[in-house]
Amino acid sequence: MSVTENTITRFYPQEDIQQILNIAIARQADGGELSRDHLVEIAAELGISLDNLHKAEQEWFLQKEERRNRQEFDIYRRRKLHQRVGKYIIVNSFLITINLISAGQLSWALYILLFWGLGLGLTTWNTYQLHGDEYEQAFQKWYRKQQISQLTQSIFTRLNKWLNAVS
Repeated sequence: MSVTENTITRFYPQEDIQQILNIAIARQADGGELSRDHLVEIAAELGISLDNLHKAEQEWFLQKEERRNRQEFDIYRRRKLHQRVGKYIIVNSFLITINLISAGQLSWALYILLFWGLGLGLTTWNTYQLHGDEYEQAFQKWYRKQQISQLTQSIFTRLNKWLNAVS
C-alpha cells in the first residue's frame, strides 16, 4: 500500500458501504453459511448493538416472508391466466367449428373470438404487471383471503381435535 493510499480519507455512501460489506462477508464465508454466532460477532465488530441486530433480523425475516408471499401470488395469477387461456382456446375452437359447419365461413364466431381475446389480452397485461396500485390491491386482497383460509382451517382443525377428545 502506498503512502498516498494511507493518507487519503475516503467517504462512501451508505449503499456502497453495504455492498462492500456484503462482498467481504461473502468472501469470508467462502461460499458457505455463517452461523448466528458469526453474525453476532460481525455485528459486534461493526459496533452494532444486539438490539439493533435483533430488530434487523426480524425485519429481514418479514421481508423474506413478504417476498415468498408475493412469489406465491404471482404463481397463483399465472396459473389462473393459464386456465383462462385454456378455456378461451377450447370454447372458441368449438364455436369456430360450429360456425364453419353451419355457415360455411367464419362470421359470428369471429366477434366472440375478438372480444373475448381483447379481455384476455388485458388480463394477460395485468397478470405480468408486477408493480403499481392495481397489483398491490390485488395482492392485498389475495393475502387477506389466504389469511382467512388459514385461520378457518386452524379453527376447524382445533374443533375436530376437541370433538375427537370429547367422544
